[in-house]
Amino acid sequence: MLAHKVAFLTAGGIAPCLSSGIGMLINRYNEILPEAELICYRSGYQGLLLDDKIVITPNMRQHADKLLSYGGSPIGNSRVKLTNISDCVKRGLIKKNEDPLEVSARHLMKSGVTILHTIGGDDTNTTSCDLLRYLKEKNYNITVVGLPKTIDNDIVPIKQSLGALTAAKVSARFFDNISNERSATPKSLIIHEVMGRNCGWLTAYSAHCYLNMIRDRNYVDGFVFSSDFKAIDGIYIPEMLFNIEREIERLSKVMEKKGSVAIFVSEGACRDAIVESHLSSGKKIQRDSFDHILLDKINVGSWFSDQFANMIKADRSIVQKSGYFARSAASEEEDLELIRKMVFLAVDSAISGLSGVTGEDERENNLLRIIKFEDIRGGKVFDINTPWFSEILQHTGQKC
Repeated sequence: MLAHKVAFLTAGGIAPCLSSGIGMLINRYNEILPEAELICYRSGYQGLLLDDKIVITPNMRQHADKLLSYGGSPIGNSRVKLTNISDCVKRGLIKKNEDPLEVSARHLMKSGVTILHTIGGDDTNTTSCDLLRYLKEKNYNITVVGLPKTIDNDIVPIKQSLGALTAAKVSARFFDNISNERSATPKSLIIHEVMGRNCGWLTAYSAHCYLNMIRDRNYVDGFVFSSDFKAIDGIYIPEMLFNIEREIERLSKVMEKKGSVAIFVSEGACRDAIVESHLSSGKKIQRDSFDHILLDKINVGSWFSDQFANMIKADRSIVQKSGYFARSAASEEEDLELIRKMVFLAVDSAISGLSGVTGEDERENNLLRIIKFEDIRGGKVFDINTPWFSEILQHTGQKC
């Protein structure tokens, strides 16, 4: 029987599944393949390029279950694209004239890795695909199995990415607190900016979780706190078109009636208009190594504040971003259950020599299976006709 050496890496932005995912992977190998040597590449593909490894010791294996209560990544993340040669050179990860894929492959082969588990989003998995293809061309026998991670929940064709459910619930709790800022100053505009590059799922599901959270709350008559006070007055996501003049008119009436306005905004909402505004004013648009716009640098929430605050006669406008707070949380129960299922499948598939990404395949009635790397892509669009989202719009008084 082949003696396996298993490597793990986590890449991209962090999410509430990385620590628990690594902990469960280690535990699963302890159970069914205890003789396998386990290593991790520190800081994702950066560690692979630098051959920077963490060897999982017997003590680390014994206490891996403690990772289930941690947020972040216990082995570190980075945003590195192995096919972006100039960026890898600029960062000092490879020498000039080196090929990142060749360097990565050389380090895997030198270490004798037979199984590589990656936890990441669509970019991580397309990078895994590039690496697997390169290793096959070199006739090196390795199995690569990815687990789908992103709080945006925008990976095609996967129904539910790891970490997103927890991030939504944590974002809801975040808003539950900051919504009380409406009591600090009359005529306050509270803008809750939620992460989400091109997909509004996280913003929408955070609002859904929040409304479920406060549905049965009791309030004392006579004080300012009430179900109306705690309501969401608007939600704006990339998939929605809206008339800004009409929204200003609607929110002005809300402000006049109850003395405050609170809205949910996806960081990808109105992105094109905001980017165009920045470019026309001579501002530079920053991008990452995958050519994605750095949305935290263009401040979508501030743009909404500029559009709405004066027009709805707000005396104060504050923008609160839940993104980093939510994505760095530890996995909650729903995610832990999904991670466990995917880890079991990932390990079984890896030992069987089947490469790909674990996921509930929407093309196969959400069947949990191994999906080919070539079938994975980002940019899944949230369906605004989803019944629970329609209920949110009914709550806010918006028309879609």
